[in-house]
Amino acid sequence: MADKLKFAFYWNASCGGCEIAVLDINEKILEVAALADILLWPVAVDFKKHHIEELPDKHIDVSFINGGTRTSEQKEMAELLRCKSKAVVAFGACASLGGIPSLANFHNREEIFHRAYIETPSTDNPKGIFPQVKTGVPEGEVELPLFFNHVYRLDQVIDVDYYLPGCPPTPEMIAAAVTAIATNSLPPAGTVFGGPSTVCDSCKRVKQEKKVKGFHRIHEIIPDPERCLLEQGIICAGSATRDGCGALCLNANMPCRGCFGAPDGVADQGAKLLSALATVLDSNDLAEIDTMINQIVDPAGYLYRFGTSSSLLKHKLAGAGESADQGVQAKQREVAK
Repeated sequence: MADKLKFAFYWNASCGGCEIAVLDINEKILEVAALADILLWPVAVDFKKHHIEELPDKHIDVSFINGGTRTSEQKEMAELLRCKSKAVVAFGACASLGGIPSLANFHNREEIFHRAYIETPSTDNPKGIFPQVKTGVPEGEVELPLFFNHVYRLDQVIDVDYYLPGCPPTPEMIAAAVTAIATNSLPPAGTVFGGPSTVCDSCKRVKQEKKVKGFHRIHEIIPDPERCLLEQGIICAGSATRDGCGALCLNANMPCRGCFGAPDGVADQGAKLLSALATVLDSNDLAEIDTMINQIVDPAGYLYRFGTSSSLLKHKLAGAGESADQGVQAKQREVAK
């Protein structure tokens, strides 16, 4: 059909869960197939880069791009799809916020390579060889993508029209977004698909404003399924996270992890969550407070699990002598204006 929409799906630095989430809409995938031709979907369809390069500009109606941007190849593909698409959706937490891959921003490239290629117990690399962008071999030259010093969320690399957060986005949200596209009823550009408030506001658990004497990891206790998890000493990011997921984790007696990012009006999700943790501590004794704080294993991972690229912290600076990630900084300066 000549009038069918044209979609593209692509993944950058991610686990692949967002790709599979498209299939989680079950029989509605048939509706997607009926209303749109999928021109790129590496997990399911064998299209190549040159097929996209040959398309006219703006030929694709919507590209759904998931994953953070970690390498020059991922940046190049994002730029290509931006050129060939009328609209781009940051699909999932990694594209929208940086995601779990952006936790690597607490380290620079030099530290990451040293850990991966020198320190890991399974590594046998006595010469300390690191991956190079270009390497000469008897057959010629082998070229690898440049491993950026940082992980970037998608709108730090290209312009993004819509955001569909979540790890992964829920089937209901995916179906709603596809329906909005199909019926030409999309919200204004820049819209984040999700709720206007917080997961905490939509949570049905009983909140008694009780304070705690310490924190527990979720596997250390069996929490009361009716009471607020934070008031049981379990770190729950619901008060610092945009709603719209239906509180799925909380309904399964698991704490909110924060994968929808900060709600409107919150500049830093980690700082917001840290403030919530401070309000439930039941002590005025500095030594006791210090003990309770030390019970939080990997605080950076708790506070910035999905949004280091979107945080005020941004990333660890490059080491001495390391060049900046060319082109990405220019885009960041443009976004900051």
